[in-house]
Amino acid sequence: MIEKKFEEKGLVIVYTGDGKGKTTAALGLCVRAVGYDEKVCVIQFIKGSWKYGELDGIKRLAPNVELYQKGLGFVGIIDDKLDKSEHIKAAEEALNFCREKITDGKYNIVILDEINVAIHLDLIRVGDVLALIDDKPELLDLVLTGRNAKKEIMERADLVTEMREIKHPFQKGIMAQKGIDF
Repeated sequence: MIEKKFEEKGLVIVYTGDGKGKTTAALGLCVRAVGYDEKVCVIQFIKGSWKYGELDGIKRLAPNVELYQKGLGFVGIIDDKLDKSEHIKAAEEALNFCREKITDGKYNIVILDEINVAIHLDLIRVGDVLALIDDKPELLDLVLTGRNAKKEIMERADLVTEMREIKHPFQKGIMAQKGIDF
């Protein structure tokens, strides 16, 4: 069983809001934890069909960090040609995978990237995510990212940070930048 070095209680942390930086904040926390030789598991909901810089970057943090892409890509936008039922099945399987990783005692931190979006899109139920929070080991830090976090999730969390967009390069016609946006 992994033991915390300094904290007495594992936290539930939520990064939400319409601004950029939710996954980036979670990955920053991940890098900090590796500095203390902690073990981190990142499980990505939604993301899955595109290539992101974090995929190769996190490989450099092995063996302390593991990343699992469980989504089938963004739901209902851009190049999504899948039936929503396929996304629902993938999200439910991801949720079961999360339960295993959260309870196996191997990790100090588990990051559920874009899980709030999966709830918002009705791919998984908020009650099932609340059950994950309730069942997490006392010393495990659990991070939930994604816009549109439900009120019930935020109430259960110890820390909630909302990213708010004030200005975005896209407003000037500047497209997503490698290393910054993906």
